[in-house]
This record gives sequence, C-alpha cells and structure tokens, in this order.
Amino acid sequence: MNGNNGGKVPIGECKATEVYMSGYLPGAAPEKSPILSPVPVRLPAAVHGGDSWKDVCGGGCGFAMAISEKGKLITWGSSDDEGQSYVASGKHGETPEPFPLPTEAPVVQASAGWAHCAVVTETGEAFTWGWKECIPSKDPVGKKQSSSSEQVSPPSQGSNAPSVMTLQSENQKVGEETVKRRRVSTAKDETEGLTSGEDFFATTLSIVSVGLGVRITSVATGGRHTLALSDIGQVWGWGYGGEGQLGLGSRIKMVSSPHLIPCLESTGFGNERSFLIHQGMATASTQASNVPGRYIKAISCGGRHSAAITVADAGGLITFGWGLYGQCGHGNTDDQLRPMEVSSVQNVRMESVAAGLWHTICISSDGKVYAFGGNQFGQLGTGTDHAETIPRLLDDENLEGKHAKAVSCGARHSAVLAEGHLLCWGWNKYGQLGLGDAIDRNIPTEVQLDGCTVRKVACGWWHTLLLVFPPT
Repeated sequence: MNGNNGGKVPIGECKATEVYMSGYLPGAAPEKSPILSPVPVRLPAAVHGGDSWKDVCGGGCGFAMAISEKGKLITWGSSDDEGQSYVASGKHGETPEPFPLPTEAPVVQASAGWAHCAVVTETGEAFTWGWKECIPSKDPVGKKQSSSSEQVSPPSQGSNAPSVMTLQSENQKVGEETVKRRRVSTAKDETEGLTSGEDFFATTLSIVSVGLGVRITSVATGGRHTLALSDIGQVWGWGYGGEGQLGLGSRIKMVSSPHLIPCLESTGFGNERSFLIHQGMATASTQASNVPGRYIKAISCGGRHSAAITVADAGGLITFGWGLYGQCGHGNTDDQLRPMEVSSVQNVRMESVAAGLWHTICISSDGKVYAFGGNQFGQLGTGTDHAETIPRLLDDENLEGKHAKAVSCGARHSAVLAEGHLLCWGWNKYGQLGLGDAIDRNIPTEVQLDGCTVRKVACGWWHTLLLVFPPT
C-alpha cells in the first residue's frame, strides 16, 4: 500500500452548494471508466427551478444520492445492466433526477446500503425500498412475528462465536465485487410476499412503522439490515441479523418489522455493564417509556455490524454484530450479539461514528480520529495493512493540529473532514479517494481543492461525494 500524498486536484473555482464526485458509478461513466479526480455534478435545468444542493448522502453499490434545498431526494449513477442499483436508485443514469416519494414532506436525511435505501422526512416519517428482505412489514411494533419470518438460532452459553448459519444464497454475499442482476418483484409478488430462493426487489416504497407519536430523526443502512433513530434517542432495527447486527442477543436470521433494540444499562459498581432485552407484548409507547439505559444520538451500519454513540454527556461508543476483522472493537474477532460499550475508549467522549464493510472509524469530542477493524486496503489509516481489534488513535502527521469534525466510510475507504480539510485513505481502485490516481493509501491523505472548502462528505461503495462551498 502507498502512503504518499496525492497530487493537487484542479477543479477550479467553486460556487455555493455544489456537489463533486469521484470514483465509479456505472451510469455516470458510460465507458465504465473510474473518475480519479472530483468532478462537478450538475442539477439539470428541469430539476433546478431555483433549487440547489443541500446535502450529500453517499449511495449504495453503483448509485449516488443527495438532497436538494427544497428537500427533494436526488439520485443518479445507475445503469440498466446493474440490476441492484438500477432499481434502488430510480433508474437514473448520468443525469441526477428527483426520486419519487409518496409524500410532499421535505427529505432531511437519507442512507443507502448495498441495494436498499431509506429516507427520513421533516415530519419524522421514514420510507424504505430496494432489496425486499430489508423492507419492513406493515405489522405493528410489538406484534408477534410468524415463525416463517423470524428464525432464531440461540447462541451457545457464554459464547459469541461466529455462527455456522449460512445465508440463503451464499454466492450473493454483500462483499462481492460483481453485482448480479436480481429479478424485480411485481405488485403481485409484493402482495403475496413470495419468498423463493431468489432475491426480490420492492419498487413500492414502504413506510417504517415504529409506533404512534414516535418521530424518526435518522436512518442507517447496512449490507442487509437497517437501523432507525427516534427523537428521544431510541433505536429500532430490522432485516438480516445472523451476525448480531440487530443487537437482539441472538442470531436471528430475519426480522421483518422494526424491533426496539435494548439499551445499555448499568448494573452494579465500576465498569460492570449488562444488557437487558425488553420482552412482552407492550405497546410501542410503553416500550419507549420503559426501556432503561442510555439513549443514543448517532447510529451507523456497516456491512454486517452496527455502531452507535450515546447522548452528549456520555459520548460512549457502542457496537454489535459481525466481528471477524475486529470491527466491533472489543479486542477479539467474535461476533457481538448484544450492544456493548467499547471498553478501551470508555473514558473518551465520542461525537461521531461511521462503519464500512469491515471497519469502523470514530471521532472524539476533541477532534481525534480512532480506527479499528479490517485493514486490507489501508482503510484504517494506520500506515500498515494490519487489522486492529480495539480502537487505535491515528497520529499521522497529516492529522496533526487538525480538529476532525465528520467521518464517512465506503466499503473499504474512509474520509474525514477536519476544519475544512478533506482527508481520505484506503481502497482507491476506482479513484474514490479523489487524489487523481488509482493508488491505495494507508495513511490519511489530504485532497487539495483549489479555492474551495468542503463542508460535507459521504462515501458510497465505490465512490465519494462532496458538498462544496466557497471559502468563508
């Protein structure tokens, strides 16, 4: 791996609220060529109409997403020979287009996994679509699920060892580079809820139901699972949970409706912690008021693991799910079936966290960057390709004196914003680091943007999006 600084990226003079993109999106690169340096993404005249860019949301495998000032979800980059992205992004290719939503309420946040998407509106509603197993059923929260929709394989006593359970189609793993075409579900399929061996896609958006009066403020999407955070700091999860990424204490193969994830609760003295699963048939409102423990302010989903940060006065880092590469940060490679505080940084107040396919990056309140998990492509930024099973403080000279504010992870690359500086590292096969070449980096490397200040960054699977403003 190469840790040298990248060259200067001559993108010229920038205007307010512009989006730049680097990396690979099939529909945005007709010749299937990667974009090695950031290029502008223009809102077409038909969409613009006085509108402009407001936020970037990364995107999934082969498509990109952003939000306009008027609250429209804008998608682009898909190609009709890439079955997953073609459906999930609204079949929008090189030209960014509004994605049709069943509401007029402005979109305030959006997230995309491998091949499914979720959005949150200003009214606190959430909608999701794409890979059908990631779409929640319309059963109310708390209703007992049928045995066909949830299959639980209890963990052995005192063990979080990796599961021997295999997915239904092992040749369609989340980590595969080749995107295989999926059959798109018809209205009849969606109505009858067919569950054959094929992976179906839902083109009809589904509203996420977590109980009356509960406002969702953000969503996070992983390879095959989704988390939703409410305005009172509680988290719901659904989708595939075979490695514990839903935090329910067991290797539940599929959760078809949003389930409240147990919070961390102190029991006893010192640093001793335990986790309780709220059980019973209580209503959603009762669940919300009775669940003990610390509330959550930030969530993130990796390929098969999840991470969260507790409220500002604590700033504790919590992880759960797949642990094969140490991406849960607990000093081992076991799967973590229940939410657990990362003990090695329990005295560090964390502000933000991002999860990639096999790794996790977080930022502390004093602007320090910590990394752990898989490191095959230098995505941890430690200068090596060695995995880290506990959070490691990055002390690279390119971060020295810079207060990191925001972080985003792609499948195998990472990006951090620090006082207007953009630093990227990791996998760079498609130029997703924006450094003008396709050379991997194993240390934080600054992307030079002439006359511009990057305000937001969002990494997709194979690409990176930037929201750029003029210097202040």
